[in-house]
Amino acid sequence: MKSLARRKFLQTLATGGAALGLANTGWARALNKQTLTAAADNRFKISLNAYSFNGPLTKGTTDLEAVMDFCAKTGFDAIDLTGYYFPGYPEVPTDEYIYRLKQKAHTLGLGISGTGIRNEFAEPNEARREAEILFVKKWIDVAAKLGAPVIRVFSGKTIPANHTWEQTEAWIIDAFQQCAAYGKQKGVIVAMQNHNDFIKTAAQTLDILKKVNSEWFGLVLDTGSFVTEEPYSEMAKAAPYAVNWQIKEKLNYQGRSEDMDLQKLAQIIHASPYRGYLPIETLSPGDPFEIVPPFLKKVKAYIG
Repeated sequence: MKSLARRKFLQTLATGGAALGLANTGWARALNKQTLTAAADNRFKISLNAYSFNGPLTKGTTDLEAVMDFCAKTGFDAIDLTGYYFPGYPEVPTDEYIYRLKQKAHTLGLGISGTGIRNEFAEPNEARREAEILFVKKWIDVAAKLGAPVIRVFSGKTIPANHTWEQTEAWIIDAFQQCAAYGKQKGVIVAMQNHNDFIKTAAQTLDILKKVNSEWFGLVLDTGSFVTEEPYSEMAKAAPYAVNWQIKEKLNYQGRSEDMDLQKLAQIIHASPYRGYLPIETLSPGDPFEIVPPFLKKVKAYIG
């Protein structure tokens, strides 16, 4: 029965992808070279998104190196070294600091699953948008030096006053295309995170992905940020484009908050072509040193 259900799910996903025109995009062409029926026992690598430690990292009561030690002791395979917590951010760190983290990760046996920054492409002023593009390019260089395969970026916070969604999307697409072209030169995939900001639905997500149309541009699928009555179907629609994930404890949508159904999520992830790192992100109040390990155990039970 499980095998039959999986086949039906894969058929639905493939059919839905074709209906949305996924086969016409650069990223979809790359995915078509892969198989959607990867071995069921293929173990995913679980990573920690450093934002889980946002409180202590922001307050200075811990640092990235201590979080890396925690990851190694707790059983993570990798860490997402989010750029916010590098010394001097938003300025890029020194090569000395970058390579120290890279060496430490190797010594601990941790992969570096990615990094991420805050950017703003929903900006009417062309000069400011160009500055944001340059900012992303500088951090693509950091990702390349770290050996991070993916850099997470945002689209924009909201539609500016006196402008339309379509106008704003055009700016964002142009910015993403420039960043993806630079990422290709550096061997870093540029990945847009759906974040309940300018982008709220799977349809909006796919529209941007198709229009950027680059094998070096994809999606960080944020499991907690689609604004919809039924978020799991939204995740399934977007999953073929995922080049990284953010697996969250909670769904927060339509004014509701509920625990993530990890069994449903596992079915979506296993049915997708993605077989890379799966970063988890905990946002619950309290001490992340205590909150993260139980959630890691749950994720491993269903997905790892």
